[in-house]
Amino acid sequence: DPILIAQRHVADSLAALPVLRNGPTDGLIDIGSGAGFPGLPIAAVMPWPVTVVDSVGKKAAFLRAAADAMGLGDRVDVRNARAETLERASADIVTARAVGSLADLIEVGLPLLRPGGRLVAWKRGDIREEIAAAGRAARALGGSVPRWQPHPEGVTRAADLAGHGVVVVTRVGNPPAGYPRDPATRKRRPW
Repeated sequence: DPILIAQRHVADSLAALPVLRNGPTDGLIDIGSGAGFPGLPIAAVMPWPVTVVDSVGKKAAFLRAAADAMGLGDRVDVRNARAETLERASADIVTARAVGSLADLIEVGLPLLRPGGRLVAWKRGDIREEIAAAGRAARALGGSVPRWQPHPEGVTRAADLAGHGVVVVTRVGNPPAGYPRDPATRKRRPW
């Protein structure tokens, strides 16, 4: 249903624009982009260079076709890769929606940020315990205390997104060498 897609996915993706605009914006990496949310809607409305990343070849091919169909081919770089392989300190914003635990996102995303850059992770529901658990990863990897930012009330009401928002972690220190760890190690030894 196209209306449901617009309400649920596009509105959810764009509801975080006030948070995304609040700081440096020279380069955004969207990890685990899948169907293109939130990276492609953000690229459609903001002038920033956007890199969408997915490790699954078919998803990366879809992302390239979608970016081209939207007329975004010149500003959207599609990478068929794992986020762990991307260049460190290469973006001001790293986004992720429906990708793993917050602690894993912090471990993978924080090293990609330049100093002062922000990891913005879309979440929903009661995530207090997940935020508390992710605090250890943030401290160890040079990040600020994770901060919950609910979507604006008008958006949540209009698009039926009650309980949706983003968690923001700012890079305030230097992530140590050796991070992110490989996925198997992260699974064996979670935060």
